[in-house]
Amino acid sequence: MTDERIEAIQTRWSLIRSAHLQGQPESASEARRLLVMRYAPAIRRYVGAIVRDEEEANELSQDVMLRLMRGDFAGADPGRGRFRDLLKTALRNMVRTSWQKAGRRKTVDTELELIAKEDAAQETEWTSQWRKSVLENTWNRMLSEEGGKPGPAYLALKLRTEFPDASSEELAEKLSGKTGTAVRADNVRQIIKRARGRFAGHLLDEVRAGLDTESEDRLNEELAALGLLELVRDYLPESDA
Repeated sequence: MTDERIEAIQTRWSLIRSAHLQGQPESASEARRLLVMRYAPAIRRYVGAIVRDEEEANELSQDVMLRLMRGDFAGADPGRGRFRDLLKTALRNMVRTSWQKAGRRKTVDTELELIAKEDAAQETEWTSQWRKSVLENTWNRMLSEEGGKPGPAYLALKLRTEFPDASSEELAEKLSGKTGTAVRADNVRQIIKRARGRFAGHLLDEVRAGLDTESEDRLNEELAALGLLELVRDYLPESDA
C-alpha cells in the first residue's frame, strides 16, 4: 500500500487501525511507519520536557517509537478519547516505569509528585508539540502532493506565511526568484488561494485522524484547543445541528 493510499483512507483512527491489521503485514508495517513519522517530533519534544535529560529523553522516545513500530497500540480504543491523550498517558507511564526500574526509588515519588503538580504546564507543552507536529505533517503532505519537490503552490503559501504583510507584487517577485519563472501579482493571488484550500484540507484530515468521533463540533473543539481554528475556519463544514 502506498503512502498516498494510506493518507486517503485515514479518517479518525483509521491509521491506527491500519497499523494493526491482521493478515496484512505489509499494510500494517507501512501504517506503523507513518505513525512514527507523524508523531516522532511531538514524542521527543514532550519527553524531553519531562525528563530534562537529553540522553534519557532520546532513549525513552526511541522506546515509544519502537512500540509504535511493533504494533503495541493495537488495544487503543477510540472510545477512550483522542489518540494524542492516549499517547501522552503512555509517555508519562513510560517515564514512571523507567525511573522505577533505574532504582530511583528514594526520589521517584517526589519526582512523580512534581510531575503531577506541573500537569497544567505539561499539558500546555504537549498541546504545543502536537500542534507543531500537525502543521509539519500538513506541510509534508502538500510537499508529497508535489512529488516531494516544492512546487509553486507550496512555495507561494510558504512565502505568504513567512511574509504575512508582503504585497502581492512583492510575493510575486519572491516566487519568481524561487521558481525561475516570471509570476504576476494576480497569478500569485490565485495560487495562494488554491494552496490555502489544499492546506486546510490536509490539516483537517490530520486533526480528524486522532479524534474519537466524526462530530464536526468535536473537530472544531480540537482545532480551537490546538490554536488552529483560524487557519481553517473558512473551510469548515457546518457544525452539527
